[in-house]
Amino acid sequence: MKLETKKILILGGSGFIGNAIYKELCNYFDTYGTYCHAANSFSSNKQFVHYNLEEDDIVEVLEAVKPQVIVSALRGNFAALVIAHNHIVEYITKEDCKIYFISSANVFDTYSKYPSYEMDKTLSESVYGRLKIKIENMLLRLPKDKMAILRVPMVFGNSSPRIKEMKKAIIENAPIEVFPNLILNVTNDDKLTQQIHYLINRNKTGIYHLGSNDLTHHEDFIKEVLERVGNFNAIIKRVYTTNEDRYLAVLPKTNKLPKNLQFTFQDIIDHHVLN
Repeated sequence: MKLETKKILILGGSGFIGNAIYKELCNYFDTYGTYCHAANSFSSNKQFVHYNLEEDDIVEVLEAVKPQVIVSALRGNFAALVIAHNHIVEYITKEDCKIYFISSANVFDTYSKYPSYEMDKTLSESVYGRLKIKIENMLLRLPKDKMAILRVPMVFGNSSPRIKEMKKAIIENAPIEVFPNLILNVTNDDKLTQQIHYLINRNKTGIYHLGSNDLTHHEDFIKEVLERVGNFNAIIKRVYTTNEDRYLAVLPKTNKLPKNLQFTFQDIIDHHVLN
């Protein structure tokens, strides 16, 4: 099979991360995406299929597109997400198909004393983290060569929701929240999509931690990003959830990517020119 003919379906293809993945892959593979709301921009694109998580059956989309690779960047109602992924797993079991699931550092948000590695046991105190764990556990029952779990830390990028919120706060003179005791790693849409491209291209499966290979304090990181924006006084609101440093970081140990796909948090800061 020629590489170009690999058929990829990105679930949540109209969202920030899903659309970044679509743009990265569409010139190399036969790439499709789903959209829910943003009808005008996507309905005219023949590669995009309408899919409403809460109303439609994902199996109908899968049977129409017949992908060999599913990338799940879906967001939305948690109960509906669980049902959809249940159906995806049933589909993958029967078909020649694999899934790349965008998970989150939040699957470890209970373990605050250390960074987390691929084979660490997941445990979460947050509803969001527990949802991701539930879906990860479903996927872990699939044959190993049919799934990859991609755990991602906070994602930045010039068009990312986080940066947009920061810009909005600056304009409205509203405070920007920072967590002084939070130690994390970070990524942006460019780095993340290049890594995902590599994994799909090489048919890699298993668990991957896709963030910077070093750590920073949330407050320091945000302040440095803000400095790139320009010369004004942003209002910083420090939020202390704990008196001790806590980690929310996913670092690679078992499944390391090639050097050219590794990066530091400083690379992410340098990438931000927030005009």
